[in-house]
Amino acid sequence: MPTTLAELTTLRLGGPAGRVEVAASSDELVRLVAAADAAGEPVLLVGGGSNLVVGDAGWPGLVIRVASDTISREESDGAQLVTVAAGVPWDDLVAATVADGLAGLETMSGIPGSTGATPVQNVGAYGSEVADVLTGLRVYDRLERMVQPWGPERCEFGFRTSAFKHTDRFVVLDVTFRLTRSPLSAPVRYLELARRLGIEPGQSAPLADVRDTVLDLRRSKGMVLDEADHDSWSVGSFFVNPLLDEVPAAAEGCPRWQTDGRTKLSAAWLIEQAGFCRGWGLDRGRGTVSVSTKHTLALTNRGGATTAELLELAAEIRDGVQARFGIRLGPEAHLRNCAF
Repeated sequence: MPTTLAELTTLRLGGPAGRVEVAASSDELVRLVAAADAAGEPVLLVGGGSNLVVGDAGWPGLVIRVASDTISREESDGAQLVTVAAGVPWDDLVAATVADGLAGLETMSGIPGSTGATPVQNVGAYGSEVADVLTGLRVYDRLERMVQPWGPERCEFGFRTSAFKHTDRFVVLDVTFRLTRSPLSAPVRYLELARRLGIEPGQSAPLADVRDTVLDLRRSKGMVLDEADHDSWSVGSFFVNPLLDEVPAAAEGCPRWQTDGRTKLSAAWLIEQAGFCRGWGLDRGRGTVSVSTKHTLALTNRGGATTAELLELAAEIRDGVQARFGIRLGPEAHLRNCAF
């Protein structure tokens, strides 16, 4: 049984756990959370640990490894409703749906972590996000002490956010996706992906081709987990692309997208233009942490790092971007028992 959070996170950082339990089913997950709440014991849920930064002091209470793994399907108006337990590894699910000829998740290939975490962040990549295909989920409400069915309208999905993101009140138990049986993908909206596939934006391509191309793109950015590649010892994108009502003049050249009436800027561009290039930190005597050598949004553990060292680097980048552009970047990762 793991004794430190470093053993449970893709960053390989985090101090000791008070105690660790494994929830192999949704019922067991509810039971463990409810019992800890009744005892006043702090609870930390861990799935794939791919978006989690835990302090060097660790977690003083109960760490629950979410390992529920059931998947069920039913037909509905020509589509497949696939209900997936929270502990199912996300990319295993994507791979299985692509192999079975079900379209809807293929552009989100290679994203680490568990299925239950995807609604929290409204996970997305290459022009698609979980909110596009999610039709419902079950949650355990820790305040009301009951299991509730939720529709997507209650989830308050936005860009990399949801009603779950800034609260520990709700525990996702399972998620239902509406997928389409088709040999072709959903329309590819992301220009880089469309170009790599040799199609125009808005066109479709064979499911397996889309998945393979996405995996290649993510590997080139160090975003596919690989024990031998320290660029993947990260939480993926550490900072979220900022959404602004008004773009400062200093950032006029930044790539941007319109989202919900606001302007989303490229955090990677802001970081690079503020002087933090790929690999930044490796040549400055840090040794243990750096910006990824493949992608400026990823902060990486080069081996032997501490969470404090990683957050010191994060703060330096955040402050540098704010000084250069007047824009304060926020973390996309979940920070537990630590801050910067």
